[in-house]
Amino acid sequence: MKNSELRQDIVSGDWIVVAPGRSKRPHPKSVPKRKHIPKSRCPFEDPQKSGNKSPILIYPDQKKWELQIIENKYPAVMHYKICGKPMLKGPYPTMLAAGHHDVLITRDHDKNFAHLSFKQANQVFQSLRDRYLMLLNDPCLNYIFMMHNWGPTAGASIYHPHYQMISLPVVPPDVQHSLTGSSRYFHQHKKCVHCIMLDYELKEGKRIVFENAGAIAVAPFVSRSPFEVRVFPKKHSSYFENTLDQDMEYVVEALQQVLKRFEKKLHDPDYNFFIHTAPLRDKKKFGHYHWHIEAFPRVSIRAAFEAGTGVDINDIDPDFAAKLLR
Repeated sequence: MKNSELRQDIVSGDWIVVAPGRSKRPHPKSVPKRKHIPKSRCPFEDPQKSGNKSPILIYPDQKKWELQIIENKYPAVMHYKICGKPMLKGPYPTMLAAGHHDVLITRDHDKNFAHLSFKQANQVFQSLRDRYLMLLNDPCLNYIFMMHNWGPTAGASIYHPHYQMISLPVVPPDVQHSLTGSSRYFHQHKKCVHCIMLDYELKEGKRIVFENAGAIAVAPFVSRSPFEVRVFPKKHSSYFENTLDQDMEYVVEALQQVLKRFEKKLHDPDYNFFIHTAPLRDKKKFGHYHWHIEAFPRVSIRAAFEAGTGVDINDIDPDFAAKLLR
């Protein structure tokens, strides 16, 4: 691809610009690297000694723990005995930020998700699902957002690898955007929009980064940032929490492969990944949705055009991105 091209996401309706010519513009010669923090200064080496409450979940036990989920010491939302109700402050709608903010910590001080053993990586997702199911019937909650930030430019304030779950009384705007687009496509075509895209990508073959028996990792045709990759279970499933063990293992393998390739092919960048799944309420309403993981290496900076227009500029052709990452 030589010329810039506007591409529209058939789920969200958003436009992005793929502009390969911009990749030749001058870049800083060095990118700030994450700093290794000694174990002696790490609050996650012994979370309870560092002032955190007792674990919500721990595996396999307190003495020889490999993974634990704790309440975030500095939460974005907090659990209350009452649910938040919409209110007005003058013309402004407000609501009590009632929810849960949990942190999942793995034992090894240096091994991010890509470098965990497959058993350990699978345990991360199994534990996220276990905690998700614990929160499922909380009447105050509407959505549970699960994510991993690796490195300071990706928003990680602590070096030790950890994952977060933020449970909210509302559906986040970007998720709502995705749900609305998926619903619109389903009502027009009676088919899952993500399944249609995956069928096309499998036939094209250009943007597949990794595939196994039960999962596909693809560089989206409408990629919002360089080297963005999305991982889907092949089997249509709307709800992360309903995913069968075998299907979850396929997804975990695909995600680990993607992150290893970020590290090897892109000089070990910071990155984020997060899960988009259907909301907790109105289960019959979201059967059209297809849960998935979105992964972004931090290799570019969002500037004024993107912030001011909502149109992202991606200077890496997704076809090239997939070829490099394969």
